[in-house]
Amino acid sequence: MNLREKLLTREGLPNWREELRRAGKTLVCTNGCFDLLHLGHVSYLEAARNLGDALLVAVNSDNSVRRLKGPKRPVNPEMDRALVLAALASVDAVYIFPEPDARPFLELAKPDIYAKGGDYTLDTINQDERRLVESLGGRVAVLAGIPGRSTTTLLEKLGGH
Repeated sequence: MNLREKLLTREGLPNWREELRRAGKTLVCTNGCFDLLHLGHVSYLEAARNLGDALLVAVNSDNSVRRLKGPKRPVNPEMDRALVLAALASVDAVYIFPEPDARPFLELAKPDIYAKGGDYTLDTINQDERRLVESLGGRVAVLAGIPGRSTTTLLEKLGGH
């Protein structure tokens, strides 16, 4: 397996998506920083993948992570984070997005299912993202997380960030 083959560009994503659609496959999408991969992440990604036939993970760019998490983040650069995710069997493809929210990504990907982690509910997720997914014919699924498993918790244990 060549990890880099799992990385999609803005230009390549629509064709990749269309191939899945022609094959009758259900696409699950999710997004996040995935800064320090841990059990909570991989359990969540496995559960998301099990909702459909293919899982596309959108990773926040470095600048986007800094805007969301502060100047000390990310710990790992975007390409490292993307390639680590690409190495997972549950992840079919990875896309790095620079925008502050996932709407431009979701417009390109047109997911059948948009998975969000258990720290969200249908009412607390970005409602613009939810409306967009639903307008494209998809649905939002909120998946339970593993309590106490987060990058922030790991960084606190390490005494920084």
